[in-house]
Amino acid sequence: MTRSIYVAAPEGQTGKSVIALGLLDTLLREVQSVGVFRPLVPAGERDDILEMLLDLPGIDLSYEDAIGITYDEMRTDPESALTTIVEKFGRISPRFDAIVVLGSDYADVTSPTELAFNADIAANLNAALLLVVSGFGRDVREIRDAAEATLSEFTAHHVQTIGVIANRVDPAILDETSAALRGLTNLVVAALPAEPLLVAPTLRAQFEAVDAKQVLGNPDLLERESQDVLIAAMTLPNVLSRLVTEATVLMPGDRSGDLLPGLILAHHSGSFPQLTGVILTGGYPIPENVVKLFDGMHLDLPIGMTDQGTYTTARDVFQTRGHFTSSPRKVETARRIFAEQVDSAELIKALEVPASDVITPLMFGYQLNELARRDRRRIVMPESSDDRILESAAILMQRGVADLTLLGDPVEIKTRASAMGWVLDGVDIVNPNDAELVERFAAEYATLRAHKGVTVEQAREKMKDLSYFGTMMVHLGMADGMVSGAVNTTANTIRPSLEFIKTKPGVKVVSGSFLMCMTDRVHVYADCAVNPDPTAEQLADIAISSAETAVAFGIEPRVAMLSYSTGSSGSGADVDKVRQATEIVRERRPDIALEGPIQFDAAVDPDVAKTKLPNSPVAGKATVFIFPDLNTGNNTYKAVQRSSGAVAIGPILQGLKKAVNDLSRGALVEDIVNTVVITAIQAQAEAN
Repeated sequence: MTRSIYVAAPEGQTGKSVIALGLLDTLLREVQSVGVFRPLVPAGERDDILEMLLDLPGIDLSYEDAIGITYDEMRTDPESALTTIVEKFGRISPRFDAIVVLGSDYADVTSPTELAFNADIAANLNAALLLVVSGFGRDVREIRDAAEATLSEFTAHHVQTIGVIANRVDPAILDETSAALRGLTNLVVAALPAEPLLVAPTLRAQFEAVDAKQVLGNPDLLERESQDVLIAAMTLPNVLSRLVTEATVLMPGDRSGDLLPGLILAHHSGSFPQLTGVILTGGYPIPENVVKLFDGMHLDLPIGMTDQGTYTTARDVFQTRGHFTSSPRKVETARRIFAEQVDSAELIKALEVPASDVITPLMFGYQLNELARRDRRRIVMPESSDDRILESAAILMQRGVADLTLLGDPVEIKTRASAMGWVLDGVDIVNPNDAELVERFAAEYATLRAHKGVTVEQAREKMKDLSYFGTMMVHLGMADGMVSGAVNTTANTIRPSLEFIKTKPGVKVVSGSFLMCMTDRVHVYADCAVNPDPTAEQLADIAISSAETAVAFGIEPRVAMLSYSTGSSGSGADVDKVRQATEIVRERRPDIALEGPIQFDAAVDPDVAKTKLPNSPVAGKATVFIFPDLNTGNNTYKAVQRSSGAVAIGPILQGLKKAVNDLSRGALVEDIVNTVVITAIQAQAEAN
């Protein structure tokens, strides 16, 4: 039976679409098929929120199938409208294990009966209620009262409630609000903080609101959000002291000669907050000699000019509001806030939606992000000179899956990020030329490598290599892991780790595994990246490390030691090596479910397993596959990837004391993001 969850609010502007997005993410991690339904939509226009939700990976539903009726139809004949909604919902419900139903927005109807109509819909769809109340401008008592009154309405219509979420709450009263809601109900409760970004308008919207024409700067940056507005009519020093990140500055056009150059220099300096844009009021053109001054520099900050006066411009700009769906950055921020504030395990339990035995690549990707968010770790990324690294850092901060440290000149990094429209708020930028750090790291390296005759002077030279510098940060606990290789070679990334991070106790070899995301399950393949022809002892190390990798990523390890022969039927040096490695693993880790030697078909196919190894706890259901050599492993993972459409995530370096991972020099931004998430999860496992 399809489980439907009705996300409703008692009024408009609650931000319940943020809750719907977070709920969908939660379900997509656990349930194989999830749908979306919107009972009421505006007439004559498409619903932006619904389109955004339908565009989520994993949602397979057309816009026409996902809507019920228009507000006009509801007003004309509520009874007939309700019948139509139920019929349309009934057509799609058999297709999904769970459906999120998003209630009305109170934007098109002012009748007090709208709340009752939402309750009627929820009751007739047999949907459980997830109530969203607004905390904007309210204290704890007012939030609780709003929730209590709304719950009474839904209870009167015999709707089961599973949770209450207060959204847009003053961050100072988050804990008090959660406690008050728990006193109201024993259901799932949460309080989400007000986030200015989610309602922030774009600079383009601000320009349009005041009929401003862009006169300088990069037009591509008009889509950036403006999170604050500053009216600059004072002297430059006083203006500079009031600048805030991503603000739009309004200033009289006849002050452009003295204020504007200073603002632009501050924006590009890296020492002051980066601005979103400038609007010059009054219709006064920028003096020619000032424009000539800007011709000699790379000016990306958009500057617009309006004929309106300062008061009218300020009024119109302050009244401009942005839409939640206006940018991927807002969507990622909303996801992060929901994930940080709502107990997903408690929510899933309350939803009574059975988790799927099937794990799709999409579901696994959601699960990885959730794992990383639960216990954020700091990852250092040395190669900030590469734009892919900067863009990845911006995405990672939006998702809230890791804390980041970039190595490089702070001014250069901030200037480049600003020019490209990437926001690096919260990213720690460390200058690798910092004399104090260089001396500290060099002294530590010289001590660690004294047995090799390394002097402090030689160690200083080593620290000029950012891979060594970043690895030393991991070694000293200034970061929990490192991701490199977008610019550097694999050898350059791994070598520092082998020199002074070293392998885990009892492990003598570093290996590389891949998470192979099939259509319905996830496997671990190793070694596919590092060791050309491992010995039996090394193969045992690889098997144990791979089993630990599986556990770190929520995969039950059932290890298959692969060979061309199954059981005791074959002989020869290659199969003997695998047989010996299997025995070593059994001695060292008797707790690991293990089979070997075993052929690939017997490891994955239950029917073949019944014939070849009928009593094996691993045969036919292996999750970790250990290949006898690099040639076999590398070719097999690529063959499976290309022939079956499996998603290969990796390589993941195994066996080191700390989490360090290597990127392909052709890595895409999403590859880098995934590798950082994986490294953060590995770092969690190392800390526990």
